[in-house]
Amino acid sequence: QLQASGGGLVQAGGSLRLSCAVSGFTLNTYTIGWFRQAPGKEREGVSCINSRGGTKSYLDSVKGRFTISRDDAKNTMYLQMTSLKPEDTAVYYCAAGWRRVVGRCPRPGDMNYWGAGTQVTVSS
Repeated sequence: QLQASGGGLVQAGGSLRLSCAVSGFTLNTYTIGWFRQAPGKEREGVSCINSRGGTKSYLDSVKGRFTISRDDAKNTMYLQMTSLKPEDTAVYYCAAGWRRVVGRCPRPGDMNYWGAGTQVTVSS
């Protein structure tokens, strides 16, 4: 089970930290990541940590602004978001899966476990 939290309303340029607490399985044995879906758009991978080697990947539009991390002791993953832009507005989901992909997140359809989304709204 994955439980995401930390979303909210923030002004452009602001920061938020999303958390995803996991129960029922060990997070560091899976590829994990954050996905988002804006109204009228497809769900996209924002940032992921590969299960083998812990390689991190980021969507081009968030590179340098977002940081993904994982706390193995707490079995929790995080997404630190800074310099937020209105185009970052979306429902953000945490997910875990068995597929390993180099350089990007797996496709949403390849992720096996999903948390409920948390809304992030960035006002201009």
